[in-house]
Amino acid sequence: MVQYSTADLDASFSALADGTRRGVLEQLGHGEASISDLAERFGMTLTGMRKHVGILEDAGLVVTEKVGRARRCRIGVRRLDEVAGWIDAYHQLWDERFRELDKVIGELKDKERQHGSK
Repeated sequence: MVQYSTADLDASFSALADGTRRGVLEQLGHGEASISDLAERFGMTLTGMRKHVGILEDAGLVVTEKVGRARRCRIGVRRLDEVAGWIDAYHQLWDERFRELDKVIGELKDKERQHGSK
């Protein structure tokens, strides 16, 4: 299994644990936005939105840049690739286990049919 940085994954999952931050990421997936725009869209104060964006930025999921008086936000280079990779590794593991379970169930059904027809 691929090894992932625990600190990076913890920061990403912590950032994703909040619905507002997930909404911000979804919004930024459509294009850049200022913190003011995001605060207005989510009905929050600038201070509240700055805190959310800061957590996303610390996790590497969002990048901000000062443009004039506004701070513009966009999806970070790291995006959710590491999180998706971690989830995918477990998805593959469980798919394999379910395939094995299906084989066992099939074998048991075959035995049951064989014993039932005698």
